[in-house]
Amino acid sequence: MNAPLRDESFRDSISTISKDGKRSWIYAKKPSGKLYNKRTVVSSILLALLFSGPFMRWNDHPFLMFNILERKFILFGIPFWPQDFILFVMAMLTFLVFIILFSVVLGRLWCGWACPQTIFMEMVFRKIEYWIEGDSAQQRALDKGPWTPEKIRKKALKHFIFFWISFVIANTFLAYIISIDELKLLVTEGPGKHMGGFVALIIFTYVFYAVYARFREQVCLVVCPYGRLQGVLLDRNSVVIAYDYGRGEPRGKMNKAEPRTTGDCIDCHACVHVCPTGIDIRNGTQLECVNCTACIDACNSIMNRVGLPEGLIRYTSEANIAEKKKFKITTRIYGYAAVLTILFTTLCTLLLLRTDVETTVLRTPGQLYQIVDSVHVSNLYNIQMVNKTYNDLPLEIELAEPAGALKFVGEQPTTLEHDKMAEGVFFVVLNTNEIKALKTPLIINIKSGGKIISKVKTNFLGPNSK
Repeated sequence: MNAPLRDESFRDSISTISKDGKRSWIYAKKPSGKLYNKRTVVSSILLALLFSGPFMRWNDHPFLMFNILERKFILFGIPFWPQDFILFVMAMLTFLVFIILFSVVLGRLWCGWACPQTIFMEMVFRKIEYWIEGDSAQQRALDKGPWTPEKIRKKALKHFIFFWISFVIANTFLAYIISIDELKLLVTEGPGKHMGGFVALIIFTYVFYAVYARFREQVCLVVCPYGRLQGVLLDRNSVVIAYDYGRGEPRGKMNKAEPRTTGDCIDCHACVHVCPTGIDIRNGTQLECVNCTACIDACNSIMNRVGLPEGLIRYTSEANIAEKKKFKITTRIYGYAAVLTILFTTLCTLLLLRTDVETTVLRTPGQLYQIVDSVHVSNLYNIQMVNKTYNDLPLEIELAEPAGALKFVGEQPTTLEHDKMAEGVFFVVLNTNEIKALKTPLIINIKSGGKIISKVKTNFLGPNSK
């Protein structure tokens, strides 16, 4: 006799949307257990690092800064400019392949343990909600009840705290963009002199407040692309949070007076009640699952009560559940690891070859060569130099090859200030004897303290030598 078909209708919709298309509010039961305690410790450390990040200094400069508007980034004390775009692209590609490899092996471990959205939602805002409104049953009753003075007091207190925490997060977020020094100026000098920063602060505050007070898990389900990628990144060997259906099925209630003829799952729905995205993990890996481990702790607690072994829901792979196979490194993992190694090696090489001064020399657009006299020809050039260090550098600019003269139009840059850019315009004058073709290669050296810190190659346009 054929086995009955498994009901897969749950995959036709997400758990937070009701049948009539409206939002189903999630009242997650307060989690507890060993893994939750470990996540609390990890989250506390990550939150401490996040909020202390803008205050960290290196050579009197921010340790981390992501100034998108000015296209200036500081990573671990090293400044990066638009001229380092190739490094940025290589770093993003390396990070992307790392995420793919990480997900193929460990699933959405990042989402449950390190993602800022999960940490703030589960370890900050939801804890405050539990403290003020009580556990899931009390929250549900409070929302369904009339607007009494007690309800108004609890709701007002909760949203007041939510708003001010959002304001603190917004300040931290803005400090990573404009630096803590600029944020201090916004505070001390007032919004009038820093209207752009003030408007950004207000927008960030309301965005964070809206996310954690109302939008919540919808960020993971609707906005974040990582959950959508899960379907193509995971395979049967990926380690995820999974229900051991081989051990748990068929489900049945516990009756100690009778011999047990069903699986270990007693169908108590404890794993469903604690899920912050409202899914039933027993249905298998789903889009909504963020691997927060709340279901593992809940199930282990029930197993301990009824005298059954822990681990009915655990970190494991489909291959382990179905075939009892241990984790193995597949060809797919080897392939991603090889690509990641190549990208990482290339990135490190580019970082090692990165110069302290980025110099760009270009012939002035639209300008042809000028005949100075019967034996000399000149070309007009624009030079742009970016100091990527934290020190002011004395400058010497010279024509290395071929022999000729370099004459600046106006004042010649003699000092390149730290974190700044210097520009200039100059003529290169060559003897016609040095011009062997329509385009003659030029080498220009940028020196500081007698040491070559940058070497630029360009072309000199001149009349063809006969």
